[in-house]
Amino acid sequence: MENVYIGVDLGGTNLRVGLVDQNGQMLQYKQIPTEAEAGYETIIERMIALIKDVKKAYSAKSIGIGCPGPLNPFDGIVVSPPNLPGWKDIPITKLVEKEIGIPVYLVNDANAAALGEAMFGGGHGKDSSFYITVSTGIGGGYVQNNRLIQGEHGYSAEIGNMIIKPGGPKHANMNAGSLEALASGTSIAREGRERLGISGGTEEVFRYAEEGDQMAIAIIDEAVDALAIGIANLVHSVDPDVFILGGGVMKAKEMILPLLREKVDGYVYEGLRGKITIESAKLHDKAGIVGAAMHGRQKAENNRKEE
Repeated sequence: MENVYIGVDLGGTNLRVGLVDQNGQMLQYKQIPTEAEAGYETIIERMIALIKDVKKAYSAKSIGIGCPGPLNPFDGIVVSPPNLPGWKDIPITKLVEKEIGIPVYLVNDANAAALGEAMFGGGHGKDSSFYITVSTGIGGGYVQNNRLIQGEHGYSAEIGNMIIKPGGPKHANMNAGSLEALASGTSIAREGRERLGISGGTEEVFRYAEEGDQMAIAIIDEAVDALAIGIANLVHSVDPDVFILGGGVMKAKEMILPLLREKVDGYVYEGLRGKITIESAKLHDKAGIVGAAMHGRQKAENNRKEE
């Protein structure tokens, strides 16, 4: 079968590989635990085995690998992701391409999900979309006319480090008071521990809120408010057709989205109120694979045109 592409979603918990056609349909899919402590050599070996497995009956044209940052997407180098210990300046595209023999391209995992959602999910048919993943951390991706806007250094849409509250809480290597420090699943769980004395993480905070606990409701309100400020900043910067929200925290979308839309309206110009479209992701955990595959396809096609 022609016009098929391989997408890889390399995460700290799971390693997913899929074979995707030009319409975004998943033809083959494999998933195994990443076992991040195993080290990059072992993980790449497993990745190559999965790629060969999904590819064996097809003539795939390219491979796209979605990976958490920081990374250098242009040179195909994984720099030092916090959730992949021991990965330091690893030339992943060269290593995989040497074994598979077709072009391989690297992309930030949130960017990959953004492209997948833009082409075949919540952004389908739109000229521009901004994808935001709200999970353990917060990441983003901006797509115009089905093309990722990656920026000069590949760091476009790294919105988790956007300063929302100067001097606020610090999280990982982010700025103090960053969006990730205030609105991520990690931050909601932290506030639950400190203010409610619970250890069940984000899901337990939302359960308490559903049961009417006023402190839990306040924690969620504050997190959503920080996210609303971040989205308002993006509205005034790039004004996309639609914001698409994914990630584990959005399992509580029925509670989050109405409140978020209301708060965003309070932070944008009066003429924009009621006009900002904010939707939940449609492809869920497949977005990264589909987007990585399409990114690889686009890069390979562009390179062939230049030859």
